[in-house]
Parts: sequence; C-alpha cells; structure tokens
Amino acid sequence: MADSAIIGHLGTAQLAGLGIASVLLTTAVSVFVFLAYATTAAVARRVGAGDLQAAIRQGVDGIWLALLLGAGVIAVVLPSAPALVDLFGASNTAASYAATYLRISALGIPAMLVVLASTGILRGLQDTRTPLYVAIAGFAANAALNVGLVYGANLGIAGSAWGTVIAQWGMAAAYLTVVVRGAHRHGASLRPDPKGIRTSAQAGAPLLVRTLSLRAILMIATAVAARLGDADVAAHQIILSLWSLLAFALDAIAIAGQAIIGRYLGANDIRGAREACRRMVEWGIATGIVLGLLVIVSRPLFLPLFTSDAMVKDTALPALLMVALSQPICGIVFVLDGVLMGAGDGPYLAGAMLITLAAFAPVALFVPTLGGGLTALWGAMTLMMIVRMLTLWLRARSGRWMVTGATR
Repeated sequence: MADSAIIGHLGTAQLAGLGIASVLLTTAVSVFVFLAYATTAAVARRVGAGDLQAAIRQGVDGIWLALLLGAGVIAVVLPSAPALVDLFGASNTAASYAATYLRISALGIPAMLVVLASTGILRGLQDTRTPLYVAIAGFAANAALNVGLVYGANLGIAGSAWGTVIAQWGMAAAYLTVVVRGAHRHGASLRPDPKGIRTSAQAGAPLLVRTLSLRAILMIATAVAARLGDADVAAHQIILSLWSLLAFALDAIAIAGQAIIGRYLGANDIRGAREACRRMVEWGIATGIVLGLLVIVSRPLFLPLFTSDAMVKDTALPALLMVALSQPICGIVFVLDGVLMGAGDGPYLAGAMLITLAAFAPVALFVPTLGGGLTALWGAMTLMMIVRMLTLWLRARSGRWMVTGATR
C-alpha cells in the first residue's frame, strides 16, 4: 500500500504499471508461500510432540529450499520481464513502467522466500513477536527508502523498486540471525541436507498447487482490469492493495490456527484442535464484520491517499463496496484455510482451490463482454470467496482433517 501511495502520485500510468508488476511479483513469491505454511505446521507438530531440535532442523531445510527456489525465479524473471508484462495487454506506457519495476524488484525475491521459511519456523515455535518486529522494521525501512529514492533521488518507479529490494534483504538478514541462534541453542545442524530439502519440497507440493490456483485467480482479475483501461487497472491496484491488507489482518487468525492446530494434533489432542477451530471461526466472522464496516465508512477518505485522478476514484468507489460486503465471508475462508494447513491437509486444499478457479475464471473473463466494469469484476471475486467458503466448511465439518502425531 505504501508503494501504491508513493507511485500513485507520480501518475496514473505509473500506478497502472505497478499494478501489473506487483501481481507478477506477488505471484512469484506467493506461489512458494508453502515455505511458511508447511513449515509452520510441521514445526508446530514437532513442538507438540516435544522435539525442538527436530523442529528447528526441519525449518532449516525449508530455508535452504527457499534459497534454491529464489535463484531459479530470478533466472526466469530477469530475461522474460517484458514478455510477462505483455501478457496483461496494458498500454505501452504502463507496460514500460511495469517492466522496469519487475526487473529490479525480482532481485529481492530470494530474500522474501527466506523470510517466508524463517517466519514459518518462528510461528511453529509459537513465537509471533519476532515476526511482528521484523515486519514493522521492514515496512518502516521500505517506506522511508521509497520516499527518498522516488522523490529525493528522482529515480521514479525504479527508486520504489530499489527501496523495496533493500528492505527485503534487511528483513532476511534479521530472520537468519534469529534462526541461526536458535539452531545453535538447541543443537540443530545448519548444513544443507538434500533429503530434508526434498522432504520439504514434497510436503509443500499440494500447497503449491493451491497457491498457484489462487494466484491464477488474481492474475486473471488483473488481466481483465487491464483490458478495461488504465483507469480501471489503476483503481483495481488500489482495491487489490486494500483487499490484500484486509486479508493479512484476517490471516492473523489463520496463522494462529496453523500453529495452534499443529501443536494440538502433534500432542494427540483432538478435542483441543476442534475447540480451537470453532473459536477461531467465530473470531474470523466478527473481525470480518468490523473490517467491512471500516471500509464502508472510510471509502471517501481512503482513495485520495492513492490518486488524484477523478476517473480512478469514481471507478473504485462502487467496487470498494463489494470488498466491504465480502469481509465476513473472507473471515471464514482465511480461518478454515489456516486450520486445514495446520493439520497438514494440503491435498484437500489443492483440490478445493482448483474447483474455485474453475468457477471464477469463466465469470471474470466475461466481464468485458457483459459489462459492469470493475464493480462486476469484484462481484466475481466475491463469488470466488463464497465457493472457497463452501468447500472449506464441508471439509472442516467432516473432521477428516484431524490426524494426530508428530508427523502426518
């Protein structure tokens, strides 16, 4: 959101370019979010079973896997940045800005993957304070660097990208320091273990399918918005930034679910896992209602932070209402997603997300033909969340996800 606010005042074309590049970048990182989610669940189970050394060792394998994957992503993104941007069909002006931002920001991808894996270790160990401190420091550094490089050094959109990369590597260094100290304290090896790295990759494969499906949904939405025009894709970037922020807020409960459910199941406590699931769903619904009301009240105040373009504002206002109304649904979805991840129920999550993608894609792709503009597109996004809610609720109700033991 800070990047969007800073770049948005450079111009609509720059904001549109950021919208396209940011979807590609978040896809490049988020498809590997299993580095955090699978690690959280696996480490939490080991903690529940009382084996801290094995818990940390499993997390270290995830960090080595993150470094290997990050190097591979850079090798793909750097030479193919213009071609990737062209897939969205944006204007030549917006595409040029998008390619610049994408190429520079790709250098921070390995750092973000290390951050994901390290965060998973600490969450699994029931430590959420350290990730909080690192996140706050990373945000503050990113915002300060972006302002200085964009406006102080007059680097434009490239300055924003460089500021983000520097902040990301700083966060990775902070996490590695904490993990290395923990490994030494508990006698866990830091050397790469090919078997352990392979096991981490295999455990994350179903979650990779799940995340690829989710990112495909978000990329389809951005591609549709780009074909509606620069004002629409700029408004879509603002709304998607807010939607992502709200998702992170709701995901806080889901992440707690990953760690708590994993620990209960590792300790063979099915009753505790069931009660924790029920309680977190209640929190998710209540939080979603509050967030939705906040969005409705703050709509007129929110948009001027990101753009002075009247057309972008007018396009975004009704779509923001769709976002607000969907928040209680999002609360249920994110919580149950976290519960099933904590249980290691990756194969079901992968299948459920493929069903959701199949339901969303045709509806979204027909938006330019049927009309309704960006509001209709975000109506399709709400439909997507309803389908996710139904698939996850059916699984949670069945109880088949509650498998106990130090490993699933």
